[in-house]
Amino acid sequence: MPARFEVTDEALDAKRHIVAVSGEVDLYTAADLRAALSHAVEEGCTSLVIDLTNTHFMDSTGLSTLVSAQKRMRSRGGKLVIVNVDPSLAYTFQITGLDLVFKVVGDRLEALAELETV
Repeated sequence: MPARFEVTDEALDAKRHIVAVSGEVDLYTAADLRAALSHAVEEGCTSLVIDLTNTHFMDSTGLSTLVSAQKRMRSRGGKLVIVNVDPSLAYTFQITGLDLVFKVVGDRLEALAELETV
């Protein structure tokens, strides 16, 4: 049985948000992730952490959603960092080359510190 999908958007302040995802991101759930990411940007977020710690599967629809979010953040002068500790998802990033596109770190504290760098 697939893990229950859930996405939350936590505003740390006016400019920094953490969007946490759990479960599987696929054709059926990517729209909810896209909506949460869009909401964060519309709220004025320029520093975005996407926490994938509890995400164990992501298909091409989910990966495309992340790439779109990255492009949107960059076009606004913002920064996006991904938290990922699941080995299978890290492997997906590696074989697709997305580990070169995204800054992927081990935990939220490291992600927040990365957002402070220029």
